[in-house]
Amino acid sequence: MTNCPETFVDVILPLPLANFYTYLLPAAWVGEVKRGCRVIVPFGVKKFYTAIVIRIHNSRPSGYEVKSITEILDNHPILLPEGYKLWQWIWNYYLCKPGDVYKAALPSGLKLESETVVEANPDFIKTGPFTEKEERLMALLPPGKGKDLSTLIKESSLKNIATLLKGLIEKEAVHIKEEVKSYYKPKTEIRIRLAREFQNEKGIENLKTILKRARKQQEVLLAYLALTNNGQTEISKKELQEKTTTSNAIINQLTDKGVFELYEHETGRLNQHEQPEQHTVNPLNPFQEEALNQINQLFKEKNVCLLHGVTASGKTEVYIHLIEQTLKKGKQVLFLLPEIALTTQITERLKRVFGNRLGVYHSKFPDAERVEVWKKQLSTQSYDIILGVRSSIFLPFRNLGLVIVDEEHEQTYKQQDPAPRYHARNTAIVLASLYGAKTLLGTATPCIESYYNALTGKYGMVRLTKRHQEIQLPEIEIVDIGELAHKRRMNGPFSPRLLELMNKALLQHEQIILFQNRRGFAPMIECNVCGWVPKCKNCDVSLTYHKRMNQLTCHYCGYTYQIPAECPACGNTELRNKGFGTERIEENIREIFPQARTARMDLDTTRSRRAYEQIIHSFQAGETDILIGTQMVSKGLDFERVSLVGILNADSMTNFPDFRSHERAFQLMAQVAGRAGRKNKRGHVILQTRNKELPVIRQVVENDYESLYHEQLAERLLFRYPPHFRLIYVYLKHRDEARIEWMAQEMATYLKQRFGYRVLGPDKPAVGRIQTLFIRKIMLKIEVSASLAKVREELENIRATLQNNEQFRSLIIYYDVDPC
Repeated sequence: MTNCPETFVDVILPLPLANFYTYLLPAAWVGEVKRGCRVIVPFGVKKFYTAIVIRIHNSRPSGYEVKSITEILDNHPILLPEGYKLWQWIWNYYLCKPGDVYKAALPSGLKLESETVVEANPDFIKTGPFTEKEERLMALLPPGKGKDLSTLIKESSLKNIATLLKGLIEKEAVHIKEEVKSYYKPKTEIRIRLAREFQNEKGIENLKTILKRARKQQEVLLAYLALTNNGQTEISKKELQEKTTTSNAIINQLTDKGVFELYEHETGRLNQHEQPEQHTVNPLNPFQEEALNQINQLFKEKNVCLLHGVTASGKTEVYIHLIEQTLKKGKQVLFLLPEIALTTQITERLKRVFGNRLGVYHSKFPDAERVEVWKKQLSTQSYDIILGVRSSIFLPFRNLGLVIVDEEHEQTYKQQDPAPRYHARNTAIVLASLYGAKTLLGTATPCIESYYNALTGKYGMVRLTKRHQEIQLPEIEIVDIGELAHKRRMNGPFSPRLLELMNKALLQHEQIILFQNRRGFAPMIECNVCGWVPKCKNCDVSLTYHKRMNQLTCHYCGYTYQIPAECPACGNTELRNKGFGTERIEENIREIFPQARTARMDLDTTRSRRAYEQIIHSFQAGETDILIGTQMVSKGLDFERVSLVGILNADSMTNFPDFRSHERAFQLMAQVAGRAGRKNKRGHVILQTRNKELPVIRQVVENDYESLYHEQLAERLLFRYPPHFRLIYVYLKHRDEARIEWMAQEMATYLKQRFGYRVLGPDKPAVGRIQTLFIRKIMLKIEVSASLAKVREELENIRATLQNNEQFRSLIIYYDVDPC
C-alpha cells in the first residue's frame, strides 16, 4: 500500500511580505480547502494570521520545517479567480506586496489576527516586593481573566510596558498567550416558534385547552397564531411583544411549558426587507438619447468609452439607462464615485429605479456591514448593482457586465497611503477586462490622460454638450481681489460684488455655495511682532487653527496643540490669524448675514456616516441658505435652488507646485461653478483672484477645456510628463535628516546607472517631514512604450541591493506609480 503524498498550500498573509508562504495541510482536511479560502496559520514564534490559499500542491519546500495550518475558516472561496487576477495585476503594476493588496481589499472582519493576551498566574506566590508600576499592572489583571495587550496599555497608561511584562514573566507572576479573535459578529434576533408537537390543528386545539385557565398566556398564544398564519410562519420575539404589549414574563412562562421555542436567527444589517417604492426609468431627451446610442455603438468596438458631458447635462440619466440595459442581459454593474458625499444623492436616484437590487459600499459603513456586503456578493442573492467608492473594486462579482466611473478625473480615486497606491479608475478598467465587461468614464472635465486616450483612439468618446432643459452654463464673473485689497475694500475674504449678489439671492430665497479649499478657522497663526508661526513637532508644516475646538491641529499627522498664551520667541501676547479656512468663513457669514441659515461641509463636519446625508438633505430641502465647503461641494451634487456660487480664492489652486496644478484648478473651478443655475434659471459665479490674466482663469470663464488640453499637452511633451511618459516616484523615509540625504544620493546614483537621464532628484518635497520621518523624493520619467516588467525588476533589484547593506536596513523605500 503506497502512502498518500503530503498536501501543501501556498498562502498570502496580510503582511507586507514579498513572498508567499507554504504550510502543510493535515490529511484530514485534504479536499476541504479550495483556492481562495481563508485558513488560520501560525507565523513567527507565537502569532497567528488569517491567510488566503492561492495554490494547493504536493511539493514539500526544502530548507526549513513546514508548519501546519491550524484552522479552516471557509467552505467556499471568498476570493474568486478574477479577484485574484486583479490582486496580481495591482501588486505587479503598483510595485507593492501581495499582503498590501490583501489588507486593502478585505474588510477587517474577514481578517482574524491573534492578539497577545496577558493572564495573572493563579498559582503565583509572592516572595518579594513589586515595583509601584508592577503593582499597578497586576491590579489590572483579575484572577482567571486575561486582557489583551492593547487594552492593558490603554488602561495602565504605562510606558515601556513590554519591559515591565518581561520582569513579571520572569517572576512567573503572569503568563502570555496568543488568541485569535473575530471582530465580526452576525446580527441576530430572538425568534419564536411553536414546539413541534403543536404545529398542527390538533396540537393547537390541545394547547387552547391546556391554557384555558391561564388567560394571559392564552391571549398571547392567540395573538401569535393570528400574526403567524396559525403557526405556519415564525415571528421575532420583539415583534410579538410590540404587537401584543405582552411582557417577557408571559413569553418565558410559555417557553417553560414547552409551548414556545426561542432561537437566534441571523438577520444581517442590510435592510433587505425595506423595499422602496420603485419608479420607471425617466425618458431621455434627444441629446441624451443620441449619447446613449453612440455609447452602445462604440462599445461594439471599444471596451472603454469616455462620456464628456458638461455639468448638469444629465449624465446620470444616461448611466441609469445603461444600467437597465446591462441588467436585462443578466449581468452586474459596478458604479464608482470619488467621494462618499456623492453617494447620498445618487443612492436615492438609483433606489427609486432599481430598489433593493442596489447595494452601497464605502468606508463610512461599519465594518460588520462591509463584511455582510462581501458575503452577499458571494451568495446566490448578490446585488445586481454596487454603488461605492474606490474600495468597492475589490468586491467579488460573479457576472460583471458594466463598470461606470463617474467624475473620472477626481484625484480621490488615487490611494495615497498606505500601499497599494492604486488608481481606482485604471484598476476598474482592468477589472472590467477580466470579466469581458465594458467601462464608461463620465465627467465634465476629463483627466488629460483620459482625453488623450480618447482622441488617439484607445477609448471611444461621446460628447454631451447641452445642459438638461437646455439651461445655459452659468455666467462667470472675475473679481480682482488684489486691487480691492489694495484699496481696502475687501470685507475679510468677500468682495463687495460677491456680498451684493449674496444679499440679492437671499432676498429672492435662492441658495448660495461658497467654495474655499482650506478647512479650519485659519491656515496659521502668527506673532505680529516677530513673525513666529507655530509648527508641528512631527511634520514640517504650520499648524491650522480650529476655533470650535480651540486648538491647533496638524493636518498631516493629526497631532493637536494648545494655543500658546504668548509668543515663545519674543513673549508678545498678540497672536493673529492669517488666512481664511471654511470655519472662519462660516463665522464671518453669520456676522454679515445673521438671518441666513448656514452649513459647512468639510472633513471636520463630515466625520460620521450620517453627517454627509444630514448636510446634503438639509440643503436640498431648502433648510439651509448658504453652504460653505471645500472641494466636497464641487463634486456632482445637484441642488435646484442654487443661483450663486462664490469661488473665494482661485490662487490657492493655481499656485500649487505640481505639473497638474492648472489642470486641477480648471477641474475644481469648472465643477464648483457647475453647481449654479441647474434648474429653470441661469446661475452666476463670482471667481475671486489676484491673477486674472492667468490662461486657466480665462479657460474657466469660457469653459474652454480644449484650449487647456492642448496647452497642457504641449507643455507635458516638452517636459516629459504624462500622457507622453509614465511617472514613478521613489520615496525614501528616515528619522535622521543627515542620513536620509546621503541615502537618497546613493539611491539616485544606482537609479541613474540603470535609467540615466530619466532620473530627476533626489529632492525635498513640499512637506519634507511627516510623522517624524524625513522624506526625499526621486522622480523617474519612463517612456510609455518601455516594458514596465523590466522597470519593476530593476527597481526591486536596486531596493534589495540597498537594503541588504546594514547601513540601509532602517531606510523605508517605496514606489508610487502614476502619482496623482
